[in-house]
Order: sequence, then C-alpha cells, then structure tokens
Amino acid sequence: IYSYFLASYIIHTFQMMTTSNNSFVAIFSLLLLSSMQCHAQLSSTFYDRTCPTALTTIRTSIRQAVSSERRMAASLIRLHFHDCFVQGCDASILLDETPTIVSEKTALPNLGSARGYGIIEDAKRELEKTCPGIVSCADILAVAARDASTLVGGPSWTVKLGRRDSTTASHTLAETDLPGPFDPLDRIISGFANKGLSTKDMVALSGAHSIGQAQCFLFRDRIYSNGTDIDAGFASTRRRQCPQEDQNGNLAPLDLVTPNQLDNNYYKNLIQRKGLLQSDQVLLSGGSTDSIVTEYSNNPRTFASDFAAAMIKMGDISPLTGQNGIIRTVCGSIN
Repeated sequence: IYSYFLASYIIHTFQMMTTSNNSFVAIFSLLLLSSMQCHAQLSSTFYDRTCPTALTTIRTSIRQAVSSERRMAASLIRLHFHDCFVQGCDASILLDETPTIVSEKTALPNLGSARGYGIIEDAKRELEKTCPGIVSCADILAVAARDASTLVGGPSWTVKLGRRDSTTASHTLAETDLPGPFDPLDRIISGFANKGLSTKDMVALSGAHSIGQAQCFLFRDRIYSNGTDIDAGFASTRRRQCPQEDQNGNLAPLDLVTPNQLDNNYYKNLIQRKGLLQSDQVLLSGGSTDSIVTEYSNNPRTFASDFAAAMIKMGDISPLTGQNGIIRTVCGSIN
C-alpha cells in the first residue's frame, strides 16, 4: 500500500512539473509501475480475490495424503526445503526431465528419496478446476509444508503468497547447494548463510528431522563407527535393520521416540547422542550451535516459534514475482 501511494505521489509530481510533455509522463508512469510489479512483495492475502478457496483446497489434499501416510508430512516439508535451496522457491524441483530440462528430481540429494510430487500435482489439479491459471505450484509447495507441519502436531504460520513458477531447473545446483548428511558443521552453517538464513534458523529448521525416515546407507558409517558421539545402545538398535553390507534402502526413523510427531524431541535425542545422521549430531559437538540445541530441548514453545519463523524466512528465498516466471498448469511441465 505504501509503495502504491509513493508511486502515485511521484507520478503526480512529475505531472505537475511536465504538463507540457504528456508523453514523457505516460512513459515514466508505465516504467515505474512496471518496475514495482516486477518487484512485488509476497502477501498472505494474495489470492483473497482471485481464488478465495485456494488454501482450503490445498489443505484438503494435504490432509488426505498425510492421513493415508504420516510420513508424507516429512516428505512435503522436505520438498519445499529442497525447492527453495536450489534456485529459490520457484517449484523448479517439480519439473520433469525433457530434452531441454535436466530435472532436479534426478540429482543425488533427491533421487530415490524426494517424495510427494504427486500430492502437489493432485492439489494443483483441484485448483485448476476452480481457479484455472491462478495459483502457482511454488505457492502450493509453501502452503503444503505449513499444512503438513500442523497435521503432525507441529507449529503453524501465516504463509506469504504470490510466488510464480520457474521455466527452468538446475540439476547442478541441486547437487551442490543442498546440505548433505555427512557435512561438517561449518559447511552446514555457511550453506544456510548463503541463502540468507542464520545459524539459529538452520538449527530450528533441522528440527524437521523430528519426523521422517532415512535410508541405511546415509547413517551406516555412523552406527558402525564406535565413536564417542553416538550412544552405544542406540547404535546397536539401528544396526538390526542396517547391516554393514547391502540393504542400503532400509529405512529408520530420524526420531526413534516420536517419529510421527513434529516436536522438540529431535533435540533431546542429540543431547543423548542419538542423532541418526552425522549432520544431526554435529549440531551438538562442542561448537557454536550447542546452546541453541540445549535451548530447544528444554523449551518446546521456543522451538515451535523459531521453526515457524525460519520456515517463513526460507519461503522468502529468491521468489519469482510480478511478471517473472509463469503459472504452470501442470506442475511437472512448462505450459
């Protein structure tokens, strides 16, 4: 609103100063308003007039999916995260392989592990029935992540909307910019900092590992390391379903205690040296994040608040707005 009145004031001023040159005023006004549109801000009320049932429609699809499989909540939150961390929150992760697009779906961090594409597509299909060409796939991802969180006992937040969809994907960035399960703490911190997220944001977002599962090959080295940073009993339990060889795809819950509840138990596990992935346990390893882990383990409300704030901040990473990008009719392909 402020930007609109500022633009109106500037245009009016130029009109007063250049009454003898109407063509100049018209061109200047057009350029200014066009520039504002290209730099439009996300807003929670973006679809209030154009598609008032958008959020309800998305929530219905997500509720059905999570009701059928609780693990899907973790997958949908992860899908939004993996989208935003590559070339911004633009639904590039949803694009299928084509002769001109090398899909992010086949990048190592996503191959065989990223899930939920069909759920987003289902929500989009329903939206196209009532509001064709209005709601972006990028916004569906953002709303789905919030709804998934609330459906498994996690926090809610107001999702800012107005993102548009990319016409490109980046397989290369998907393999370089996403944090890995074996990364040291300094690399994880710098990776999040490169996206405009603080160390506290990173630790809060890591709490999404309170739900979901990981494949055996991602934590095998840790449970057979006999290291001092892993509880012996916990390692022994995890070895039962993850032998030293083969069965790479066997799954284990990231949080053994409340695997289907988005809560602060993840941080309690770290205190007890029961983080499943090396990149989890490294958050409590004598470094700068120890105090944040301790705080979240003791205060579930603080974690919930910081997690919600970090998700909002993550959703702001390089969105396409205004005239940039498109609104895809089908999330997996360009119109």
